Amino acid sequence: MTWIIFFTEDWPVLEINYEFFLLILKEALIGLTVGLIATIIFYAIQIAGGLMDLKLGFLIANVVDPQTGTQSPLLGSYLYTFSLLFILAIDGHHLMIDGAFYSYQFVPIDQLYLPFGNEAVMEHVVTSFNTMFIIAFQMSMPVVGSIFLVDVALGMIARTVPQVNVFVVGLPLKIFLGLIVMFLTMAPFFMLVEYMMEVVIEAMRTLMQLYGGVG
Repeated sequence: MTWIIFFTEDWPVLEINYEFFLLILKEALIGLTVGLIATIIFYAIQIAGGLMDLKLGFLIANVVDPQTGTQSPLLGSYLYTFSLLFILAIDGHHLMIDGAFYSYQFVPIDQLYLPFGNEAVMEHVVTSFNTMFIIAFQMSMPVVGSIFLVDVALGMIARTVPQVNVFVVGLPLKIFLGLIVMFLTMAPFFMLVEYMMEVVIEAMRTLMQLYGGVG
């Protein structure tokens, strides 16, 4: 990919001096921060899976995330894997590559200064965090809402029929209904994943525009 970008643009000639190494550091910082923004929004899937696990009782059965080497929610890993496959199916990775290619139009390769202290950059990061939680709540709402109604119904049964052991009946019932609701709402879930992909591309573009002094 680096070779393709190198031969498709007319790059300025840079002298190998101390500024050259600072430009290398600048490019690394741009890649890290833009990738961080994308990762923050993508983490909405893991948060949604964690909320579902919390209501279904799967929270004690975490799995190891091979990307980070840390534990992640069971349903979160399941949904994250399917989301990545869906993004590949709709050529979402092409948009990511396209964003990396056109990033040099927003931030020229010979631009040394990056406005990390700019208030707009900080506001954009906070907005990305807010967007992550909003998308996570939207993804998990069908399962969390249905399990909440089941909890209300079980509470009413426990008050009216004390002989029924709701703790024994409730857990498998919530797992069964929660998984059914999750599979029935997979189509809206993937619509949210597609929307999330658009948000990621827009967030990356906005951050690069702020770095270039456009926004």
